[in-house]
Amino acid sequence: MNNQRWLSQNFFAFFFTWGIFLPYWTGWLVDAKQLTVSEASIVMGCGLLARAASNLFFFPTLAKYVNNKNLNGILALGALMTALLYIPSTSFTSLFIVTILFSAFYPALLPAIESSAATLVQQSHVHYGKSRSYGSFGFVIAVLIISMLTGVFGKQMIFWSMIVGLIGMLMMQLTATPKVLLAVPTKEDREQSLSMKTLWKLKGFPVVLLIVILLQGAHASYYSYGYIYLEDLNVNPLYIGMIINIAVICEILYFMKADTLFTTWRSSSLLLLAGIGSTLRWVLIFLFPNVFVFVLSQILHALSFALAHYAFIAYITKTLPKEQIPNAQGLYSALAMGLSTAILTFLGGYLYEISPGLSFLAMIICTVPAILIVLATRKRYNY
Repeated sequence: MNNQRWLSQNFFAFFFTWGIFLPYWTGWLVDAKQLTVSEASIVMGCGLLARAASNLFFFPTLAKYVNNKNLNGILALGALMTALLYIPSTSFTSLFIVTILFSAFYPALLPAIESSAATLVQQSHVHYGKSRSYGSFGFVIAVLIISMLTGVFGKQMIFWSMIVGLIGMLMMQLTATPKVLLAVPTKEDREQSLSMKTLWKLKGFPVVLLIVILLQGAHASYYSYGYIYLEDLNVNPLYIGMIINIAVICEILYFMKADTLFTTWRSSSLLLLAGIGSTLRWVLIFLFPNVFVFVLSQILHALSFALAHYAFIAYITKTLPKEQIPNAQGLYSALAMGLSTAILTFLGGYLYEISPGLSFLAMIICTVPAILIVLATRKRYNY
């Protein structure tokens, strides 16, 4: 199996399901499971907390005892089994419990694949941006398919498409895997990666992690309420998918060129640009509550998300030893993609019912401090 192809295919498979989950899951809970926006925000927010706990403890611990292939397989199987529990669940309580269980397995697939990617970049010299762009392409395909399916067959197709996607993700683990990912961690490896505490002692790592926590958390309202916001603007469901995909297409274009476009840029410069782009994005949506401006703001996703993500991956790949990469990925996924997003999802849900625009504007409470932290620390820690 060609290492580059394997990574590209796995990114595609996961982000195909992510293109179902991220923009549509809250809307599915509201429309198909009859939850209110407030109830759905509580369910999804607590799911993000469960995701954070899983990525912080469950994923790094499991990664110390099984190889990358088996790790991905265990998580994919767990995600499929827990997703099926949604079928009999109709009450707020049952949906809350199932979402917690699902969030313990499914989102952990992301740091698992990212850890595989970092290992392949370090040891097999694959191009991260090239393979990651396939993930974004999978996201685009999923959003378009769901838009068409829901327009014809209704919102229940969101759930069944996720089941099909998870089965496909599980089947991917049966294919040939790069040899470097088949190595089972040794006792010595476990001792070297025994604790995440050593990460905090690395010069610059805590600061970089804090910055990406702020920048990624600032997408909370967009992820949870972007679909509902476009519905409130009376956008046809078919066009909602197309509008959401604008952001991902810009993300794809960035990742395709990232390995050559920003090779001379420091991580701090990338993070600074990401913070500026993110701040501009949320301010525009607040100031101009219409579809045209929302569409234009989607272009900034290449800065607010993709640039920040690439900066962190590049930083840990160049800075950390192989044994510590799963720990770093676990922290990143738990805190930046989980905990901070969860906290801001609660805030966004409360503000959305007051005024939808406020839920987006509130995100600058993260982006502005991120910009200031970069400016204050980039010379001191030389990142």
